[in-house]
Amino acid sequence: MTGEVIRPMTAEDLAQVHALECAAQQDPWSPEHFAAELGNPFSRVDLCWRDGQLAGFICTWLVAGEVQIQNVATAPAFRRQGVAARLLATALERCRLSGFESAWLEVRAGNMAAISLYKHFGFREATRRPDYYPDGEDALVMCLKNG
Repeated sequence: MTGEVIRPMTAEDLAQVHALECAAQQDPWSPEHFAAELGNPFSRVDLCWRDGQLAGFICTWLVAGEVQIQNVATAPAFRRQGVAARLLATALERCRLSGFESAWLEVRAGNMAAISLYKHFGFREATRRPDYYPDGEDALVMCLKNG
């Protein structure tokens, strides 16, 4: 991709990251939540910039060999352009270098685009959490085993 950079989030990015989150998510995280991720030693938020614009981010935790994908968002103007796939591939590769055993995430049961993306990377449905989201939608818990 021309002009694409993936790098860790810094405090200077918080306002733009939160604005993207509000544009992309039904139940957005607060600015304080993102600030707390910066102080969490297990957390990393990677940002994808395309031609100087924030296109998306992924927040992952790596704890005791387990990756937890906390949040993934793509700016509406950059959807269906491979942003989430690039971020997920980058995060999983970084975690593979650390020797992770499994990766876990929750996704809205009706978010077929995200479910398809995760399945493409080898994630499989582990269970369903009924009424998980504030609007009552179920969550699918998906897992990827490394190796």
